[in-house]
Amino acid sequence: MWKSLLPRWPVEKPLAWAQLSHQKIRLAVAITGVSFANILMFTMMGLQTLLTDGATTLHENLKGDLFLMSAFSPTLRIPLPIPRAYLLQADSVDGVQVAAPMYVNTLNWTDPDQLEQPSDSTLEDSPEWSPEEESAGDIFGNQVRVVAFNLTQPILKIPEVAQQSDRLSAANTVLFDRLSQPSLGEIPSLLSSSDDVQTLMGRRKVTVVGLFSLGSTVIEKGTVVMSDSTYTQWFGPQSLEQINLGLLTLEAGSDVAAVQATLRDYLPETVDVLTLEELLAKEKKFTDEDPGGIIFGFGSMVGFVVGIVIVYQVLYTDISDHLPEYATLKAMGYSDAALLRVVLLEAVLLAVLGFIPGFITSLGLYQVLTVMTRIPLVMKSAVAVQVFVLTLVMCNLSGAIAMRRLQSADPADVF
Repeated sequence: MWKSLLPRWPVEKPLAWAQLSHQKIRLAVAITGVSFANILMFTMMGLQTLLTDGATTLHENLKGDLFLMSAFSPTLRIPLPIPRAYLLQADSVDGVQVAAPMYVNTLNWTDPDQLEQPSDSTLEDSPEWSPEEESAGDIFGNQVRVVAFNLTQPILKIPEVAQQSDRLSAANTVLFDRLSQPSLGEIPSLLSSSDDVQTLMGRRKVTVVGLFSLGSTVIEKGTVVMSDSTYTQWFGPQSLEQINLGLLTLEAGSDVAAVQATLRDYLPETVDVLTLEELLAKEKKFTDEDPGGIIFGFGSMVGFVVGIVIVYQVLYTDISDHLPEYATLKAMGYSDAALLRVVLLEAVLLAVLGFIPGFITSLGLYQVLTVMTRIPLVMKSAVAVQVFVLTLVMCNLSGAIAMRRLQSADPADVF
């Protein structure tokens, strides 16, 4: 009874929605097509983000206000060295409190489960393995990133590394990233039942004495941290005279820009003096210009074009099937602009209806990629907004193209 007391508002179904919903199967196919294009764009952009975020995880965990790096090195993944003497020169500049060296390299790593452990005491008595075991390391090895530093000058903001740094004072010991790829071995599981784990790294025996969390990259499957003295066991004592990155911590209250300008004037042009933001930007620029980044960008363009084709086919067919109705509207005085608004509204409705399932499906795919790669991949709001805007542009562009079919129709010809 109370319903009869409510005012009866006339509800008119929008023409655009009436056109779309008239044939449910065609609408479902159109939404599926738009969702597929969205998923393709989300996937490509997600992989590009994964490539970038994985490459900058180490940078974001570095201590320091300014960083010294070779001007010829486009990325820390290509760690071109600079003389350590430049770091000592930077340490003498007013405002610089600590100048710490960082050494980065890659070595072959072997899953300990793939090695047949010696039965005698060779493992404990010799720093190196037998030639047969070295060959096994070549067969089963994977690239692992090596990060070394002076234990008296910590360079990482990772609490687990700081808490276990005293363990790295022993020869040939490393901390292992628990987020490394499974192909490097289930080191965390092995450490849960033992104080340490021994395996091969670069054809030499190495002992894992602890874990930390950082995350793998698309290039390196994992990361190990060691002391600079252990670093010399693989690369020689002279390797400490060439650093890959210098981390400068400034005195409290120092003007970062002023100290940076002083360092740039003081050091040769072959050395870049970068803030953390500039270091990250340099890494991201390299990733975008890398063939992998270009491929993922091209994949996003393909998804955009596929969406245009699908939506165009849907709208073109819809206009063709309802050409008499549109012609009647034109004969009644409706302008092409008014009819264009109807078609564009159909396109917007398709964009919104297709984006929602595409977004939800992509969230699931991101979780799958995170589990498979062990590189945290989250849906960033910037990516979601970018894909939504591209979807709107894609659908409206398709609607504008399909509108040409209606503009070319003469009511007199239709009737």
